[in-house]
Amino acid sequence: MSTRTDDAAAPDAAPGRLILLTTSHRVAPGLLSWPAWQALRSADLVVCPDPAHPQLPYLREAGVTVEHAAPSGRDLVGLTGGGRTVVVIPPGDGDPALTDELARLAGSGRVRMPELELLPASYDLPGGRLLDLVQVMDRIRRECPWTSTRDADGLVKYLIEEAYELVEAIEEGDRGAYREELGDVLLQVVLHARIAQDDADEPFSIDDVAGGLVDKLIRRHPHVFGTETAATPEEVHEHWLRTKAQEKRRESVTEGVPLNQPALALAAKLASRARGAGLPLPREDGDAVGDQLLALAARAQGEGVDPEAALRAAARAYRGVLREAEGRA
Repeated sequence: MSTRTDDAAAPDAAPGRLILLTTSHRVAPGLLSWPAWQALRSADLVVCPDPAHPQLPYLREAGVTVEHAAPSGRDLVGLTGGGRTVVVIPPGDGDPALTDELARLAGSGRVRMPELELLPASYDLPGGRLLDLVQVMDRIRRECPWTSTRDADGLVKYLIEEAYELVEAIEEGDRGAYREELGDVLLQVVLHARIAQDDADEPFSIDDVAGGLVDKLIRRHPHVFGTETAATPEEVHEHWLRTKAQEKRRESVTEGVPLNQPALALAAKLASRARGAGLPLPREDGDAVGDQLLALAARAQGEGVDPEAALRAAARAYRGVLREAEGRA
């Protein structure tokens, strides 16, 4: 069947129905919505300009005949004459030129337009763009001269730097920077997972990382995914600690506390573990500056204050005082 019409035929023919059927490359080909399958099976003509479109093998298997052609918007309008239904499957990234032309024809008032419908046959679920990120990172890891030679040890400084930039964006209340820095931290996670995939002895992938995280979250939220109940944040915290203790089976409260974290955060974490286990807390009558700082951090933790964040806020305020003093000098 030809996909060309005479220009004179399009305005006079009784309008039918023109369906633009969109799909997402992030969804497995063939997994289309039921309305999409209904439209494809009942259409008088199905057209796809891309002969390599990933949906075509599955449409052929389902008995749907697809013509490989790229008719203009005017041609498509003409093909709907006589009440016919035409389905167009645009490329994966859409066809802005076609939609623009159809909009111009509709707005001209000189063409009897068919019923136009944009029908999503498949669409992205939340998190769909993460698949793009994984694909992009995989290619960068293979083809970029810098990234392809990196290892986890060499990237630690960037991971720490990006984490602190994210903290700064949060504390400054800059929503644009917050979003950007979240992306930079996510980049580090995906890159580290891609590097781990190349390990000769113990490889793992981003799917292993995500799968382990999902399993952990479900285990530690029995009040959400199981039969236990938790009515308050405190009860949730108790559930979390109890489940974590069962998983880790640590011999000491100090196990699992990273010693490379900032000193105030380290002190607060140790004090939190000690307080939870009923162990001695730092004495507040120490003579050394370090002992005094340790006791102060422990006291802040006990009062529900993050000593690291509190000191940063005080330092920021002090920076402002210094700048004002410099301005008066």
